[in-house]
Amino acid sequence: MQPAALSARPHAVIFDMDGLMLDSERALLDCLQHTAHAHGYQVPRSLLLSLIGSSDAASRQRLGEVLGLERTDALLAASYARYDGIVEAGVPHRPGIIELLELLVEHQLPRAVATATRQPLASRKLEAAGLLRYFDAVATSSEVAHSKPAPDIYLLAAHRLGVDPAHCLALEDSPTGVRAALAAGMTTVQVPDLLAPDEQVRALGHRIVGSLHEVRQQLLPWLGAAPVLQAE
Repeated sequence: MQPAALSARPHAVIFDMDGLMLDSERALLDCLQHTAHAHGYQVPRSLLLSLIGSSDAASRQRLGEVLGLERTDALLAASYARYDGIVEAGVPHRPGIIELLELLVEHQLPRAVATATRQPLASRKLEAAGLLRYFDAVATSSEVAHSKPAPDIYLLAAHRLGVDPAHCLALEDSPTGVRAALAAGMTTVQVPDLLAPDEQVRALGHRIVGSLHEVRQQLLPWLGAAPVLQAE
């Protein structure tokens, strides 16, 4: 059963980056798959999909369990070198991101990024894609003790905006990211990309929509009203 529409106006919106705003996860997985094939490595597509939303360290560990760490490091180095060219050219946007961001700017709703990608790559990707200028803050896995699915990155993003996590709307594409945002106590909306939510993910009780256009439609009814500030 799908949860009800947004029940209140958020005070801030916090965005995942890869797979939500940028079509980067598809690009990176294609680089990994191409490079693995070129090296003669057998890497199941299901394993590559399981890396979505994970930190670099977690991805290395999972691949290492299959390939061994030496082969994994060689695979990642070659894949990231290939991926760097895509990043520099500007990773394509996911549908609806510009329209959603322009709406939030128009209504002066604070915006942050909470990404498992490390700095400085996160800022490079956002800048090259023309999105960095839309955000008041960026929080990355380089700056926290634990990456997603721990809540640390989302809590840092909310802190930088000066907004209580309970009043933040988090937008995610991956199950790992959804768990992180929910653990931070945020209202969470999932816009799946490569990974369709299974029964375990749906049981988390967050809202799942088909596109960022739908997120925009969910927000429109609330943007005419000012947020009700809570007493400290």
